[in-house]
Amino acid sequence: MKDKIRQTLSSRQKKHISNGDGRLMPAAVLLPICQRDGDYYVLFTERTHRVEHHKGQISFPGGAWDEGDQSLVLTALRESAEEVGIRVDDVDVLGELDDVATHSNFLVSPVVGWIPYPYDFTINSDEVEKVIMVPLSTLLDKENVTLDPRVSRDRPYWGYNYNYEGQVIWGATAAILTQFLDVVFAGDPARP
Repeated sequence: MKDKIRQTLSSRQKKHISNGDGRLMPAAVLLPICQRDGDYYVLFTERTHRVEHHKGQISFPGGAWDEGDQSLVLTALRESAEEVGIRVDDVDVLGELDDVATHSNFLVSPVVGWIPYPYDFTINSDEVEKVIMVPLSTLLDKENVTLDPRVSRDRPYWGYNYNYEGQVIWGATAAILTQFLDVVFAGDPARP
Protein backbone atom coordinates (compact mmCIF):
# COMPACT_ATOMS: atom_id res chain seq x y z
CA MET A 1 0.00 0.00 0.00
CA LYS A 2 2.77 2.41 0.94
CA ASP A 3 4.49 1.93 -2.43
CA LYS A 4 1.19 2.28 -4.31
CA ILE A 5 0.48 5.62 -2.62
CA ARG A 6 4.03 6.93 -3.16
CA GLN A 7 4.02 5.91 -6.83
CA THR A 8 0.57 7.35 -7.49
CA LEU A 9 1.38 10.70 -5.86
CA SER A 10 4.78 10.99 -7.54
CA SER A 11 3.29 10.34 -10.99
CA ARG A 12 1.05 13.40 -10.89
CA GLN A 13 1.60 17.15 -10.84
CA LYS A 14 0.41 18.92 -7.69
CA LYS A 15 -2.02 21.76 -8.41
CA HIS A 16 -1.21 25.00 -6.60
CA ILE A 17 -3.72 27.74 -5.84
CA SER A 18 -2.41 31.23 -6.42
CA ASN A 19 -2.40 33.46 -3.35
CA GLY A 20 -1.25 36.57 -5.18
CA ASP A 21 -3.30 38.95 -3.06
CA GLY A 22 -2.09 37.31 0.18
CA ARG A 23 -5.66 36.97 1.43
CA LEU A 24 -5.23 33.30 2.31
CA MET A 25 -3.03 32.16 5.20
CA PRO A 26 -0.61 29.40 4.13
CA ALA A 27 -1.08 26.19 6.12
CA ALA A 28 -0.39 22.47 5.84
CA VAL A 29 -1.83 19.25 7.19
CA LEU A 30 -0.50 15.71 7.43
CA LEU A 31 -2.72 12.89 6.20
CA PRO A 32 -1.13 10.10 8.27
CA ILE A 33 -1.60 6.46 7.25
CA CYS A 34 -0.50 3.34 9.08
CA GLN A 35 -1.03 -0.40 9.06
CA ARG A 36 -2.72 -1.96 12.08
CA ASP A 37 -4.08 -5.47 12.58
CA GLY A 38 -3.90 -6.30 8.88
CA ASP A 39 -5.83 -3.19 7.77
CA TYR A 40 -4.79 0.31 6.80
CA TYR A 41 -5.88 3.29 8.89
CA VAL A 42 -6.03 7.05 8.48
CA LEU A 43 -5.37 9.18 11.54
CA PHE A 44 -7.60 12.13 12.36
CA THR A 45 -7.87 14.40 15.39
CA GLU A 46 -10.89 15.81 17.12
CA ARG A 47 -10.13 19.46 17.83
CA THR A 48 -10.89 20.95 21.22
CA HIS A 49 -13.31 23.82 21.73
CA ARG A 50 -10.39 25.99 22.92
CA VAL A 51 -8.74 26.36 19.49
CA GLU A 52 -9.31 29.50 17.44
CA HIS A 53 -10.59 27.82 14.27
CA HIS A 54 -12.76 24.75 13.55
CA LYS A 55 -13.71 24.03 17.17
CA GLY A 56 -14.70 20.41 17.83
CA GLN A 57 -14.25 19.35 14.22
CA ILE A 58 -12.54 16.22 12.97
CA SER A 59 -9.37 17.20 11.16
CA PHE A 60 -5.91 16.12 10.11
CA PRO A 61 -3.04 17.31 12.30
CA GLY A 62 -1.68 20.54 10.92
CA GLY A 63 -1.80 24.29 11.05
CA ALA A 64 -0.50 27.62 9.82
CA TRP A 65 2.89 28.10 8.20
CA ASP A 66 5.51 29.62 10.51
CA GLU A 67 8.40 31.83 9.35
CA GLY A 68 10.81 29.20 10.67
CA ASP A 69 9.34 26.52 8.38
CA GLN A 70 11.50 25.99 5.30
CA SER A 71 8.57 24.41 3.43
CA LEU A 72 4.91 23.56 3.85
CA VAL A 73 5.89 19.90 4.17
CA LEU A 74 7.87 20.91 7.25
CA THR A 75 4.87 22.90 8.49
CA ALA A 76 2.72 19.74 8.34
CA LEU A 77 5.40 17.71 10.14
CA ARG A 78 6.03 20.37 12.81
CA GLU A 79 2.32 20.82 13.51
CA SER A 80 1.80 17.04 13.72
CA ALA A 81 4.61 16.80 16.24
CA GLU A 82 3.12 19.66 18.26
CA GLU A 83 -0.48 18.39 18.18
CA VAL A 84 -0.15 14.62 18.54
CA GLY A 85 3.56 13.96 19.13
CA ILE A 86 4.39 12.30 15.80
CA ARG A 87 8.14 12.81 15.55
CA VAL A 88 9.36 14.23 12.23
CA ASP A 89 11.82 11.36 11.76
CA ASP A 90 8.99 8.83 12.15
CA VAL A 91 7.06 10.10 9.12
CA ASP A 92 7.81 8.67 5.69
CA VAL A 93 6.51 11.43 3.40
CA LEU A 94 4.79 9.73 0.45
CA GLY A 95 3.80 12.83 -1.49
CA GLU A 96 1.51 15.83 -1.65
CA LEU A 97 -2.04 16.49 -2.74
CA ASP A 98 -3.43 19.60 -4.44
CA ASP A 99 -3.84 22.81 -2.47
CA VAL A 100 -7.22 23.41 -0.84
CA ALA A 101 -8.63 26.85 0.00
CA THR A 102 -10.89 26.84 3.06
CA HIS A 103 -13.89 29.00 3.87
CA SER A 104 -11.91 30.24 6.89
CA ASN A 105 -9.24 31.76 4.57
CA PHE A 106 -6.50 29.15 4.86
CA LEU A 107 -4.59 27.87 1.84
CA VAL A 108 -3.87 24.28 2.88
CA SER A 109 -1.14 22.11 1.42
CA PRO A 110 -1.93 18.44 2.24
CA VAL A 111 1.02 16.10 2.83
CA VAL A 112 0.53 12.32 2.84
CA GLY A 113 2.77 10.40 5.22
CA TRP A 114 3.22 6.87 6.52
CA ILE A 115 3.64 6.48 10.27
CA PRO A 116 4.62 3.44 12.33
CA TYR A 117 2.05 1.66 14.45
CA PRO A 118 1.67 1.10 17.35
CA TYR A 119 2.67 4.63 18.23
CA ASP A 120 2.94 6.48 21.52
CA PHE A 121 0.95 9.61 20.64
CA THR A 122 1.44 12.64 22.89
CA ILE A 123 -1.69 14.75 22.62
CA ASN A 124 -1.54 18.52 23.07
CA SER A 125 -4.72 18.90 25.13
CA ASP A 126 -5.04 22.60 24.27
CA GLU A 127 -5.58 21.73 20.60
CA VAL A 128 -6.60 18.08 20.37
CA GLU A 129 -9.37 16.29 22.24
CA LYS A 130 -8.44 12.83 20.92
CA VAL A 131 -6.87 10.84 18.11
CA ILE A 132 -9.29 8.92 15.87
CA MET A 133 -8.04 6.01 13.75
CA VAL A 134 -10.42 5.21 10.88
CA PRO A 135 -9.99 2.09 8.73
CA LEU A 136 -9.30 2.95 5.10
CA SER A 137 -11.86 0.29 4.14
CA THR A 138 -14.53 2.26 6.02
CA LEU A 139 -13.63 5.46 4.17
CA LEU A 140 -13.82 3.62 0.83
CA ASP A 141 -17.23 2.12 1.64
CA LYS A 142 -19.92 4.15 -0.14
CA GLU A 143 -22.36 3.32 2.66
CA ASN A 144 -20.38 5.67 4.92
CA VAL A 145 -20.28 8.66 2.54
CA THR A 146 -22.90 11.30 1.83
CA LEU A 147 -22.89 14.41 -0.33
CA ASP A 148 -24.85 17.23 1.24
CA PRO A 149 -25.72 20.82 0.24
CA ARG A 150 -24.10 23.54 2.32
CA VAL A 151 -23.88 27.32 2.33
CA SER A 152 -20.80 29.39 3.12
CA ARG A 153 -20.70 33.18 2.80
CA ASP A 154 -24.10 33.04 1.15
CA ARG A 155 -22.81 30.68 -1.57
CA PRO A 156 -24.23 27.17 -1.91
CA TYR A 157 -21.94 24.22 -2.53
CA TRP A 158 -21.90 20.44 -2.13
CA GLY A 159 -19.73 18.84 0.54
CA TYR A 160 -18.79 15.27 1.36
CA ASN A 161 -19.39 13.73 4.78
CA TYR A 162 -17.65 10.58 5.97
CA ASN A 163 -19.37 8.85 8.88
CA TYR A 164 -17.50 6.68 11.38
CA GLU A 165 -18.83 5.52 14.75
CA GLY A 166 -20.97 8.61 15.29
CA GLN A 167 -18.25 11.01 14.11
CA VAL A 168 -18.67 13.06 10.94
CA ILE A 169 -15.67 14.10 8.87
CA TRP A 170 -16.68 17.09 6.74
CA GLY A 171 -15.47 20.43 5.41
CA ALA A 172 -11.90 20.89 4.21
CA THR A 173 -10.84 17.64 5.88
CA ALA A 174 -13.44 15.71 3.85
CA ALA A 175 -12.37 17.55 0.68
CA ILE A 176 -8.73 16.57 1.25
CA LEU A 177 -9.72 13.00 2.10
CA THR A 178 -11.90 12.78 -1.03
CA GLN A 179 -9.02 14.03 -3.17
CA PHE A 180 -6.70 11.40 -1.64
CA LEU A 181 -9.19 8.58 -2.22
CA ASP A 182 -9.96 9.76 -5.77
CA VAL A 183 -6.28 9.98 -6.71
CA VAL A 184 -5.02 6.79 -5.06
CA PHE A 185 -8.06 4.57 -5.58
CA ALA A 186 -9.29 5.81 -8.98
CA GLY A 187 -11.07 2.97 -10.72
CA ASP A 188 -11.44 0.94 -7.54
CA PRO A 189 -14.95 -0.57 -7.59
CA ALA A 190 -15.29 0.09 -3.84
CA ARG A 191 -14.75 3.83 -4.38
CA PRO A 192 -18.05 5.72 -4.20
